[in-house]
Amino acid sequence: MCRKNLWIIVVACFVCMSDCIARIDRQKKSKKIEQCGSAQIGTMAPDFKLLNEEGVMVKLSDYKGKKVALYFYPMDNTWGCTKQACSLRDGFTELKKAGISIIGISADSVASHQKFKRQRHLPYMLLSDTDQKVAHLYGTKRSWFLSWMGPQRVTFLIDEQGSIIDILKNIQLKKHADQVIKAFDKSKK
Repeated sequence: MCRKNLWIIVVACFVCMSDCIARIDRQKKSKKIEQCGSAQIGTMAPDFKLLNEEGVMVKLSDYKGKKVALYFYPMDNTWGCTKQACSLRDGFTELKKAGISIIGISADSVASHQKFKRQRHLPYMLLSDTDQKVAHLYGTKRSWFLSWMGPQRVTFLIDEQGSIIDILKNIQLKKHADQVIKAFDKSKK
């Protein structure tokens, strides 16, 4: 039992450390990265099909005509991902008033997403990208030796026409809902 707990702690520390290193690296490069894989600001968001937490196939193109915050996150039920998910949950009413749909994507299974959504009372959809093809398409897939950690923490803001209007990489975990709303408001100007 102790070995199992120790392993969980080691993995959790590694995930946190990796996120911190990535955050520092991003801050050194710039506050805002305009390109991720084939997904770039000003281009159409690449379409995809993935299973949601209920096992239903969902396409991004189903959301044409709506504003979408498409957020990639490493893993269900980790410290940082839970903070980010709960921020979006707590700000869901304001996001909905602003007409913004939230879609979360990670490499976790449908069953993991069901459990995570139920435990955290998340009112939005989580999509399962187990082979990380969508993460690769959007440029959020980690290098091969870190791919077990799931995608990088990145949010793509997509307008009603399906165009990417912003890419958020410097995520404030506890204030992510506010970040999304402010970024959409800023893009109107």
